[in-house]
Order: sequence, then C-alpha cells, then structure tokens
Amino acid sequence: MSDQTSPYETLERIETRLKHMLRMGVRYLDAEAEALQRLRRPIYATQTQTPASAAARPSTRPAAAAQTSAPQQPASLPPVQLPPMPDDREQAMRQVIELVAQCERCPLHATRKNTVPGAGSLEAELVFVGEAPGRDEDIQGVPFVGAAGDLLTKMIAAMGYTREQVFICNICKCRPPGNRDPQPDEIEQCEPYLKRQLQILKPKVIVALGRCAAQTLLQSRTPISRLRGKWHEYEGVPFMPTFHPAYLLRDATQKRLCWEDLKEVMRKLGKPVP
Repeated sequence: MSDQTSPYETLERIETRLKHMLRMGVRYLDAEAEALQRLRRPIYATQTQTPASAAARPSTRPAAAAQTSAPQQPASLPPVQLPPMPDDREQAMRQVIELVAQCERCPLHATRKNTVPGAGSLEAELVFVGEAPGRDEDIQGVPFVGAAGDLLTKMIAAMGYTREQVFICNICKCRPPGNRDPQPDEIEQCEPYLKRQLQILKPKVIVALGRCAAQTLLQSRTPISRLRGKWHEYEGVPFMPTFHPAYLLRDATQKRLCWEDLKEVMRKLGKPVP
C-alpha cells in the first residue's frame, strides 16, 4: 500500500529529512547527476495554481538539496546507546517506552503520529515481532490492529494463548511512510530498543512475522518461503519465522503452512498440539 502524495508533499518530506540530517551533523550527500536533474524539473505543470506561484516553489527546494551534494559519503549516526536497565522489569519496560517516545534519531519521527513500542505481558514466554507499524497502528499506538491484527489474535488463540499473555512488538517503533519496508539506517537506530525489550522479557521463543522481520533478525536476504518452518536464533533466543498475517489475508492458501510453523512453536514451549 502506498500513500497518495503530491509532488510538493514529496519535496516537504525530502526537506524534513535533509534538515534532520543537518541537525545530526551531516554536511554532505552523495547524489547522482540524474537524480539532481529530476529534482530541478518543474512540477507546477500538473498543479492547479498560477504559473507565478508555481514557478516560485520548485526553484528553491531542489536547490537546497543540490547545495548539500558533494562526492563524499554521508555520515551515519552510531546506534543509540541506552542507559543502564533498571532491575525492576516494569520500570525497565517503562524506560524503553519513554525512550522510544522521545527518539528522533531517524527521519521516521517527523512523520509518525504515535510511537508503537509494543504491548502484552511482561511475563510472556512467547514474543511476536513484526517489521514496523502500519497506518492503523500509527493512529492507535498499538501493534497489530485492524484486519491483520484480528487474524494474529486468532492465531494466538489457536496456540492456547490470549494477546494479554504474549508480547507483540515491531523492530521499528514508528511507521515508515506508505507502509514501505524500514530502511537500514532506521533499523539500526531502532533495533537496540527491541534487544532491550528481549532482555527485559527473557522469552523462551520469538515468532518473526513476515519477510522483512525475519530477514532483518537473521541479516539475510533469503526468501521467507525458505526461512519459515526452521528454527533460528536471535539474541540467544530460539525464533521461528512465519508468514505475516497481512500476507495470509491476501493468500489464504498459505495459512496451512503458517499453522505448521505455529505448531512447531507450541511443541518447543511444551504446549499440547492439536
């Protein structure tokens, strides 16, 4: 799914990202000549506005991008350094929630409505991890809502749990625009929060929901069809990749394979398998 954005909205997002990088100390960007040429093209031809006002806007914003271009690689921020973890589990998770709410280390903070740190039991033996919040999650601040969330709730119930007995979260805590995959720099800044959550929860098993989550945790480009159904490990915790609920809504024929994956998880946790 992609957002319907106007050219000016696209330029606004570019400007927001450039300003954020400037605040973070980035002074140069490496841009191809063809990309710069596209930025210089007039965009007012398709807009319902006067030529005078239209001509004024595109002439300044692309110039800002061009001025930052130079044959140097952009500096990247190091991953966030989290403060010491409180001994109390509830305080430790509250600390993560507050740090996520204040985080501005990647451009996603500029377009989010709410951060989505995660939800569930602090005693959970089972953690479900997706890649990032979607539109509904961004609005509500809760992971896995809407139709995909309803299906996940049914999957959890079929395993003998409720949503309140497990923990559900994402690798990235802010929604990428248009529900695109998170970018590597966004994952790098957000993954420490996930690792801290797993330190707090100490789950017995992780279920990675979907291609992006599984590939990110494994640092692999292997298709989800080959990753699923096999045990892997992340941060010392066994984890099982399976299909994302949103994908299962599009292709119900894959539900049988997903159920086989979840039954393997049940066996690992000592749950009765139907």
